[in-house]
Amino acid sequence: MSETSLAEHEDRWIMNLRGLAVTQISVGYHLFLHLDSDARVDLGCPFKLTQALGEGRQDVLLDPGKQDVAAALELFGAKVLSAVAFKTGSLRLVFDNGCHLTSRADPSFEAWEVEVLGPGGWRIVSTPGGKLAVWPGPSTTS
Repeated sequence: MSETSLAEHEDRWIMNLRGLAVTQISVGYHLFLHLDSDARVDLGCPFKLTQALGEGRQDVLLDPGKQDVAAALELFGAKVLSAVAFKTGSLRLVFDNGCHLTSRADPSFEAWEVEVLGPGGWRIVSTPGGKLAVWPGPSTTS
């Protein structure tokens, strides 16, 4: 597995989570996707999960605050193909099973966060109103 790192671009951060699998899903008032290598995605506001259905696609709105997240179980075991944090506060994750997860910024709450623990770890949070807070580890490149 490759090292998890961040790369900053003009309008986004590319989070190198490629190849990491969803190894655990937990629900409270947030939905947590635990990935290999001590990485996790925390979704605290409603988000969209796009599922591949044969030749088509279906969008499902999930709300962690209401524990309405059953469709997210489809992500268990899926591997991340791409992970992007847009500087507008949005998150896009693409998985190898055809699912796409999209979360937009919230005007009042931290909508989501992605964190990698350990040496070289980092954290990105979508702050209220549509900005990102980034705590990069030493593996960050710009």
